[in-house]
Amino acid sequence: MECLRIWAPAAREVRVEIGGNLRHMERVEGGWWQLNDLPLEHGTDYAVILDEKKPVPDPRALWQPAGVEGPSRVFDHSLFEWTDTGWQTRPLSSALIYELHTGTFTPEGTFRSIENHLDHLLDLGVSHIELMPVNGFPGARGWGYDGVNLYAPYEPYGGPEGLKQFVNTCHGRGMGVILDVVYNHLGPAGNYLDWFGPFYSNRYHTPWGRALNFDGEGSHEVRRFFCDNALMWLRDYHFDGLRIDAVHAIYDRSAVHFLEQLAEEVHDLESRVGRHLFLIAESDLNDPRIVQKREVGGYGMHAQWCDDFRHSLHGVLTGEKNGYHGDFGTLADLAQALKKAFVYDGRFSRYRDRHHGRPIRMLSGHNFLAYLQNHDQIGNRARGERSSRLMGIGRLKIAAALILTSPFIPMLFQGEEWGASTPFQYFTDHQDPELGRAIKNGRQEEFSAFGWNPDEIPDPQAVETFERSKLRWIEKDSEPHRSILEWHKKLIRFRRTIPELADGRLDRVRTGFDEERKWLWVQRGVVTVACNLAAHPQQIDIPSPAPRLLLASEPGVEAVEGKIRLPADSVAIVKEETGMELAFPSSVR
Repeated sequence: MECLRIWAPAAREVRVEIGGNLRHMERVEGGWWQLNDLPLEHGTDYAVILDEKKPVPDPRALWQPAGVEGPSRVFDHSLFEWTDTGWQTRPLSSALIYELHTGTFTPEGTFRSIENHLDHLLDLGVSHIELMPVNGFPGARGWGYDGVNLYAPYEPYGGPEGLKQFVNTCHGRGMGVILDVVYNHLGPAGNYLDWFGPFYSNRYHTPWGRALNFDGEGSHEVRRFFCDNALMWLRDYHFDGLRIDAVHAIYDRSAVHFLEQLAEEVHDLESRVGRHLFLIAESDLNDPRIVQKREVGGYGMHAQWCDDFRHSLHGVLTGEKNGYHGDFGTLADLAQALKKAFVYDGRFSRYRDRHHGRPIRMLSGHNFLAYLQNHDQIGNRARGERSSRLMGIGRLKIAAALILTSPFIPMLFQGEEWGASTPFQYFTDHQDPELGRAIKNGRQEEFSAFGWNPDEIPDPQAVETFERSKLRWIEKDSEPHRSILEWHKKLIRFRRTIPELADGRLDRVRTGFDEERKWLWVQRGVVTVACNLAAHPQQIDIPSPAPRLLLASEPGVEAVEGKIRLPADSVAIVKEETGMELAFPSSVR
């Protein structure tokens, strides 16, 4: 193993506490300090002392078994025996991503317990699991976005060894794994980064606290810290990709943006490890540069979450107009999202009170993820209720059909496939009572802007809030959950059967709709998806002179000569008969 190194450019003295003994580190170039004794052995506990401050964890510690305030422990990556030699992940263009939170996906809340449900996910048709952040964070529960030990997997989930075993097992079963990482802010508790160097910027501020320093004095090592972190997850834990949280809050005016630097370094790593790797961004900028190639001035992310599609779909299905939902809600918006990804591509946003976004032009649908639910859109509601609590089964099936036949990369959130009844609420376990109260009060103020009653917001610090958010797996085998699950399975098999549905060319997507009569159709080659959002049956015209019914959410659908009759709140998929028989599995009919 390498000698221990610490970056602390302003420190006068750096010592390491090992087994009650203090060892002095030697200052070397670039503000680094090095322990010139023999390398520390795997399993050795140590803490860092800057000048006369208290002992704290190493910012680059790979193992934090005692939590964010405890000593660091040496971890030797080379000791793990991987069995995924030759593994290649499925390309994003044919992916189905499944976002999950390790702590609430199972009663046990561990990496190992997720493995017990891989059969379910594989049978569903999932190609990639996306883990919400697993870096070290304070307390016994949390979403992971307030992490501080960015290099150390959260010990209660299984720590570094458990995470490696989980990824190895997934690859052995043919499933890719994506990790959610947070490079826009860090949590407040157990955070000592500013003791070590200029990690924070005085020029910018994020909604969650101080912005990180990506373009000021000393930012070269700050950028190195986060790039090295990303490379570690991909190289040493064999993750197939990273989802980068809220990149709009990564403030960087450098000539080469941090995201562009990261994309270049990941590309270089891809060549060295011989595996396909990808980066997915979360961004609310509606700026195509996020996913444009670096060669044409973009940042080089492979894909990004598409909130405009989600908000349009949610608005049509629920009629909600609070907060940013007020900018959406028409079938025209949904049709625009299906063809252009961004609804706000330069048009005026009433919510923002300004023009927002720009057109994506020739980008592919495979540069965008489509979803109805994710951790934010559920957990950042006042009560954390899912779409299954906001709409009927018919509309849930319509949403699933539009997502899983879209030109985008589809994503589901844990339990969505069976219409889980459990909420997903925001939960924390900060040991500082004042910090806990501040978080509770802050969420009450935030949700008041959406018109929600602040008294109904669960206390994030209460253990009951966490327990309520755990999936109840038993319910997937009873109605109506079983029918919703079967519908998702059929749609996913259908998506993988029809070549047109794998096409990311957005200029080939056609739509038709009637706002007053509440119907919409989407044409993808010879396949048409027809939706009736009215409270009564109706017949609509579709661009298919000789339609053959392939799939319907309700019985009673009739499709003949360019017309289709649909029950209330239902969706059907038809194929234009061209004289060629479609090879379609009987299980999907």
